[in-house]
Amino acid sequence: MLQGGIKIFTVRGIEIRLDYSWFLIFVLVTWSLAAQYFPQQHPHWTQPLYWSLGLVTSLLFFLSVLLHELAHSFVAQSRGIPVPRITLFIFGGAAQIAREPKKAGDELVMALAGPGMSVLIGAVSGLLWWVFKGMGLEPFSALFGWLALINVSLAVFNLIPGFPLDGGRVLRAIIWGVSKDSSRSTMIAGAVGKGVAFMFIFMGVFMLFRGSIFNGVWIAFIGWFLLQAASASTRQQALTDLLAGHTAGEVMLTDCPFLDSDTLVSDLVYRHILHTGRRCFPVLDHGKVSGIVTVHNVKAVPVEQWSQTTARSIMIPAEQLKSVLPETPLTRVMELISADGVNQAPVVKDGRFIGMVSRDAVMDFLRNKSELGLK
Repeated sequence: MLQGGIKIFTVRGIEIRLDYSWFLIFVLVTWSLAAQYFPQQHPHWTQPLYWSLGLVTSLLFFLSVLLHELAHSFVAQSRGIPVPRITLFIFGGAAQIAREPKKAGDELVMALAGPGMSVLIGAVSGLLWWVFKGMGLEPFSALFGWLALINVSLAVFNLIPGFPLDGGRVLRAIIWGVSKDSSRSTMIAGAVGKGVAFMFIFMGVFMLFRGSIFNGVWIAFIGWFLLQAASASTRQQALTDLLAGHTAGEVMLTDCPFLDSDTLVSDLVYRHILHTGRRCFPVLDHGKVSGIVTVHNVKAVPVEQWSQTTARSIMIPAEQLKSVLPETPLTRVMELISADGVNQAPVVKDGRFIGMVSRDAVMDFLRNKSELGLK
């Protein structure tokens, strides 16, 4: 989720990205500050001041959101949990945690880190508001006054016990710590999260009927987003439970067609992909696997260039692939695949390629297991 958009920079190995929806909310926040908030509070200012201050304040607000997510991410990294990326989007920000924490205590600290950062930013902003107000510098005091209010509000909102908001994760950590059952705690927190989401949706609809169209739509939209996120989290937990006890060796494909590195894409498509139905091909270079080619790689090449393009030029190099062992748990395999945003992982034993685990193969395995009534 949210792996597209624009990469802007990297911090401690964490890729910071802007989702395209972020530009919409950035414009809306800037406009609301410059055209509504500041003119209402300070009607004697000039239009250029309103808009320049609105732009700077909006940028600082989204910097605050980024710091909120970095706080989560740095705590996760300190617990040995990789964080590939953070994405700023229409609802704020989202840190992609590569895997769930193994202990309730880690979950609790990670969840509280973000709101804690927002409270800290709010306190510092409040102090600056007081300093600049005492100096008679109205624009600066107004800027930091709004930042203080919005960051404290952000902390309070995130502590609502609606999973996967921070408050929902705090709730899950508490239930987990008491029950010692991470799966059950996720399901309970997810159910509470769905309840909170429906409350937001009903509140938004109520406001719509009361004539507050923009606020009603926005609150209902937030509720819808929370509902989708809570549902996705419970589905993910159900998937994890189904995968428990199974390994990569049980679902890996062992009959993957090997390609010579000089194989043309046209030959790959017409002799292999269309005939075998396979979507992933190991590439051999001097007898060793040097990478893999997927259908996704092929789609990136214009059809008219297929007869001039080799497998070597479009493959994913072996050093960029995260291989797994046959005995690697399937839950761990899916974590690696999700973290890297890919659809497969090579299975290697004693330095030798022996198969491929794909997302489709895992889904087929689960579907067959369900149809046969196996648990």
